[in-house]
Amino acid sequence: MKSLKKFGLLLTLAALMVFAAACGGASTDKNEGTDNKDSKTTELSGTLSVSGSSAMQPLVAAAAEEFMAENPNVDIQVNAGGSGTGLSQVAEGSVQIGNSDVFAEEKEGIPADQLVDHKVAVVGMTAAVNPKVGIKDIKKADLIKVFTGKITNWKELGGADQKIVLVNRPDSSGTRAVFNKFALDGATPAEGITEDSSNTVKKIINETDGAVGYLAFSYFTDESVTPLAIDGVEPTEENVQSGKFPVWAYQHSYTKGEAKDLAKAFLDYLMSDDIQNTLLKEQGYLPVTKMKVERDAEGNQKDL
Repeated sequence: MKSLKKFGLLLTLAALMVFAAACGGASTDKNEGTDNKDSKTTELSGTLSVSGSSAMQPLVAAAAEEFMAENPNVDIQVNAGGSGTGLSQVAEGSVQIGNSDVFAEEKEGIPADQLVDHKVAVVGMTAAVNPKVGIKDIKKADLIKVFTGKITNWKELGGADQKIVLVNRPDSSGTRAVFNKFALDGATPAEGITEDSSNTVKKIINETDGAVGYLAFSYFTDESVTPLAIDGVEPTEENVQSGKFPVWAYQHSYTKGEAKDLAKAFLDYLMSDDIQNTLLKEQGYLPVTKMKVERDAEGNQKDL
């Protein structure tokens, strides 16, 4: 009898343990389901202020429109004002993201050590000439002589007998800074026509015999101007990405300290495959994610 009682007691305890385990398992599953549901229904919300580079504004504004369409509780304001303005405002905390054509270290008075650089795109550029000039390739040494006024007629380079007309950008231009640094090796261009709008620069080159200026790759959409190869290297996306073509620069989005919350979410969105491989190209930029080389603020280039 004792053994039967013990056996009955063991059965009862076993049944209670199975029941408790079942209840515990059901409770855990329910909690996990609730956690998953909460994570899926979490939505981004809030306001994000962005300012800076005028050249970057169309790209960032277009990305912001798509981001807001996917996140209806988010409002992103994208303003221009120039790279210096964007860097100053993000440093002082009046905006969450400051866009710049140049590294923060290159702008005087900017506390670069307080800012975090997010390289979101690449822009390639090259010299552009009037089609009647008759050349499509130029040695870098000769390009420097052209822009510094040491060569004044295209016939000296095997082109037409036409006086060279320089079309420059203003001193404040990020495009000019990039071209001077990487195409002219830091040389100061001679005086010429000065125009800040890329569309106007293209129009002047097209309408002026002997004219030469410089444009981003995205402006070479027709045969109204001729983009120049440099030292036999064609100005193509592939040659920029491999590091063969020298004239290119990053497009930067800076934050004060590490990006957080909505700023981080938007910057991650800018680096997504959809934006890098689609929207960037539509806006005339090259995907930074496909670069096989990188540069620092001093212009030193190395393989990735």
